[in-house]
Amino acid sequence: MTDSLILEVADFEHDVLTGIYSEETGKPQPLRFTITVHLDVADRYDADTPLEMSKNYMDLKFAASEALPQGVHFKLIEAVADHICETLFVQDKRVKAVTVKIVKLAIAEASEKIGITLHRNRR
Repeated sequence: MTDSLILEVADFEHDVLTGIYSEETGKPQPLRFTITVHLDVADRYDADTPLEMSKNYMDLKFAASEALPQGVHFKLIEAVADHICETLFVQDKRVKAVTVKIVKLAIAEASEKIGITLHRNRR
């Protein structure tokens, strides 16, 4: 079995310009993100291991908020997820794979979770 390190930020909410229907365009929609990153793993993590041997969890949150271009309307949430993946790959060469789950909160009628999950491996 191979060692692995997986970082995750779950259920982070952020408003994003997205959608294809007239009632969705022109105003941000609330989205819920869960972002999982597979990293190269160190040989060992001791009590005094510095942060640079892992990754700051806030980088995942940043990729789904401040790193999204201001004023850009994403027709599909798949494109939002793709942008997040690319941001994390560019940000850190140790990122081997990214999974982004997005739930569109505004379209739920009975608390169901409607959305997508995109998984990308570094190419």
